[in-house]
Amino acid sequence: MALPRPFLSLLLCLCAASLLSARLADGSDELKVYIVHVKHPDDVAFSDAAQWSDWYSSLLQEDVAASRLVHSYHNVMTGFSAFLTEKEVEAMSKLDWFLQAYPSRAYRLHTTRTPTFLGLRRGKQGVWRSSNMGEGVIIGLLDSGITPGHPSFDDYGMPPPPAKWKGRCDLNASFCNNKLIGARSFVNYDGRKRRSNVTVVDADGHGTHTASTAAGAFVKRANIYGLARGLASGMAPRAHLAIYKVCLESCASDDILAGMDAAVGDGVDVLSISLGGDPVPFFVDAIALGGFNAISKGIFVSCSAGNSGPDHYTVSNDAPWLLTVGASTVDRSFRATVKLGDGQELDGESMYQPSNYKSKLLPLVYPGLITGNSDTALCMNGTLDSVDVRGKIVLCDRGTNMRVEKGQVVKKAGGAGMILVNDALNSYSTNADLHVLPASHLPYSDAAKIKVYINSTSAPTAAIIFKGTALRVPNSPALASFSSRGPSQITPGILKPDILGPGVNVLAAWNTQKFNMISGTSMSCPHLSGISALIKHAHPDWSPAAIKSAILTTARQKDNRQQPIVDEKHVPADLFAVGAGHVDPQRAIDPGLVYDLAPGDYIPYLCGLGIKDESVSAIVRKNVKCSSVKSITEGELNYPSITVTLPAIGSKWISYTRTVTNVGKPMTEYSAAVDVAKGVTARVRPAKLYFKEVNQKQSFTISFRRNGDGFGPAEGRLRWVSKEHVVRSPISIFME
Repeated sequence: MALPRPFLSLLLCLCAASLLSARLADGSDELKVYIVHVKHPDDVAFSDAAQWSDWYSSLLQEDVAASRLVHSYHNVMTGFSAFLTEKEVEAMSKLDWFLQAYPSRAYRLHTTRTPTFLGLRRGKQGVWRSSNMGEGVIIGLLDSGITPGHPSFDDYGMPPPPAKWKGRCDLNASFCNNKLIGARSFVNYDGRKRRSNVTVVDADGHGTHTASTAAGAFVKRANIYGLARGLASGMAPRAHLAIYKVCLESCASDDILAGMDAAVGDGVDVLSISLGGDPVPFFVDAIALGGFNAISKGIFVSCSAGNSGPDHYTVSNDAPWLLTVGASTVDRSFRATVKLGDGQELDGESMYQPSNYKSKLLPLVYPGLITGNSDTALCMNGTLDSVDVRGKIVLCDRGTNMRVEKGQVVKKAGGAGMILVNDALNSYSTNADLHVLPASHLPYSDAAKIKVYINSTSAPTAAIIFKGTALRVPNSPALASFSSRGPSQITPGILKPDILGPGVNVLAAWNTQKFNMISGTSMSCPHLSGISALIKHAHPDWSPAAIKSAILTTARQKDNRQQPIVDEKHVPADLFAVGAGHVDPQRAIDPGLVYDLAPGDYIPYLCGLGIKDESVSAIVRKNVKCSSVKSITEGELNYPSITVTLPAIGSKWISYTRTVTNVGKPMTEYSAAVDVAKGVTARVRPAKLYFKEVNQKQSFTISFRRNGDGFGPAEGRLRWVSKEHVVRSPISIFME
């Protein structure tokens, strides 16, 4: 293909090839994958992906590009990834077409009952009925691949994909169907060596699990070793699935961008991304970059918040154009009760519950008490060799090594069972793991009881009693201890995470067995991806920001006992843990009002963050000079939550303007109700909004000031109330 003459002339003048060739001969730098952003060509339109690739190759020089170009991008960013040295990038940075470059980095995966728990199956008024289970919506998943032929991906009764679908399915034709319409792999390199056996088949199980959670078909008699029996399905069982494999042991950012680029070009409606990395600025964050250009094309992007809780400032995927999903429990438990020799019974959890197990009192031992060694108390590998645990139930503290690994250590040493007790950090947050021996995972409050009992007798004993599946567990949902918390390190003026969804002990499809149960924000993310597909079907003209607003402003803050959602310590969780609250699909599909945003509305916000012109230009794929833009603060973005910082001195009002769009009925009036913490005064002007028409917009101003001596974080809420709707925005306040 011949290059357009304007670009060919430009490239010859720049002499890019000679610069790169000279550095290559030097040989002093290590080759590694860099992601390179190129100024978007405004005056030339390329007709297909091949022309973009040819243009990028010409920037590198043809003989160099043939061996070093990894991916070319044209849907979610303008640029390419290639094996380059630091000196080559330095030379490249002097060229007119260059915007920015940075090394590709590693991201990680954020690793039945839930449709009923979320109210999707609620008879004639259920969300599934009003959204036709997401029919016609295409969900693209970036993950570890897919398990073809699994019953969760059967297409019985599914219509063909919509005409806009342009993707392909790189599986055996018998596995590609009207449910699984796309499957591609982008993990093409192992170091500098190109993989010859690239396959989209899932060797990990993670991608299979997340795909079936989002849009798996109905599977009868789903269970795992007899537990959690029922009818399994994803959130949007009639939505189509397109799979983009971007992860093996980890997920490279250049592969993630390639998967997102393909998904946008293929025509997906929703992107589900259950992976992330440590917080970095948006202009070097593959998910933030790709996500912005996905939402610019009307594609909703749902992401996991991360598994680095309960510490604050750990949330990832925190760009305001992404939906950031934390993890909660559901009202189901897999009871494994510990009975102590003194008669105490303590309820824990385990997925390993063999039907032929005979429960009986056995000697109970705490290796940490015997040795005084913290590693032994944790049941670390090799630490039980000097402790007699044969035929005994072993007490192990949580921490450092994996929970299931502790049981493996106990079994290897001859132990008959394990009691795993939480540390103070995880407190009441337990997991139903598939252990290798009889075991029970107990909360931290029970650890002291067991240790006191052990010290009270010369011959402590215990038994593990398996009680199967318990439903309607009180205080559900609750926050998972591992769920990452805000404030965001990158944009603290935007409340993150946005929302909670089920992420603990989630049953879904697996690669090596029919179903598996795992936990993580990886599991909560596809729940919201599927729910957003339901909303997309019901409201195909809504923007990604409108769908997000509907989810946030209708979230619930109470559990199934009408008490505040609690965290791992069983105290009310703060806004940096729960965001707007727990998703309520029934209300989200009919929110009344939405806070909408167009892609261009984020440019003043990005400039307000102090990001350089070239980096803003790289994100939005057009030339931006922030000196010509009226920048805004984070609080001024038309976001459905509100964050405000009140200075220590003075009582000056701080005001933000918001605009809401009526997506309910015409001729509707809303009244404002604002509640804030002691020490703060808030007011809303005007106090009433009247909408004559659907899609009519109205603006209001909310103002805050101090009225006392309080300091630190505080919370509040703004509600717009009509006869049929309550539109709620959480308010995060920090008093300096």
